Amino acid sequence: MSNTTSHHADRPIALITGGSRGIGLALARQFLQHDHDLILVARDETTLARAAEDLEREYPGRAVTPISLDLSAADAPAELFRRLQAKGIQIDVLVNNAGVGDYGPFAESDPDRLSAMMRLNMQAPTELIRRFLPAMIARGSGRILNVASLTAFFSGGTNWSSYVASKHYMLAFSRGLRGELAGSGVSVTALCPGPVATDFVQRSAVGGTRVYRWLSKLDPNAVARRACRAAMAGRAVVVSGGVNKLLAFLGELPPRGIARTVFAFLLRGNASGETLPERVA
Repeated sequence: MSNTTSHHADRPIALITGGSRGIGLALARQFLQHDHDLILVARDETTLARAAEDLEREYPGRAVTPISLDLSAADAPAELFRRLQAKGIQIDVLVNNAGVGDYGPFAESDPDRLSAMMRLNMQAPTELIRRFLPAMIARGSGRILNVASLTAFFSGGTNWSSYVASKHYMLAFSRGLRGELAGSGVSVTALCPGPVATDFVQRSAVGGTRVYRWLSKLDPNAVARRACRAAMAGRAVVVSGGVNKLLAFLGELPPRGIARTVFAFLLRGNASGETLPERVA
């Protein structure tokens, strides 16, 4: 797949994984508005091509390059890096948004799906950062935006244990890496949204849980707007919504066992064994 507009030599480039729908697509629009060209990566080639074409029509003169790739494959991050290196494309902003989830008793989870989730939610973004980061440090500039989740502030989630742990990893990794990069000109921002009004809710089993029934659904465009501004300003963490900020604060207060109990209560409401959609934003 190729784009119709060449990347401008002086325009920064943002690479967004999972950029064909949901929060990823909303983030794509925000970075285009902030005068960036885009590299969009997603697995569904048809949806991705349509998204890239729509964005180029909406923002004439901007280059949107779609790359169809399943980042849950073990060699996919390295392949993506090789493709961009071969074209001499420099990444100024790396947005790790692609993710997959799994809801239900862990003992009944599908082992292959579980492995794919671990690779996509943790290994792929970690490897992409490791490959693109040295060039950012050498230039003395760069932005990394990792999409975690409000669940990352809780130390565990009943029937959502592996997914919550993967998002907890992304928040912890973002914070630690940010400390390492202090003074380098490269910043790391963790986006931790609560429930967002995307097709994730309609297609997911968690849509029936109390947390998704009771909390207001955020506008993905509003979430993306705040996230983009936070990343460009070099902020550490962004949580959208007053109630979500309160929950994030309470999730980290000791004793954390209380927060786990509250979170388990909020996650009730689904039939055992139901799963999240194949891709979440």
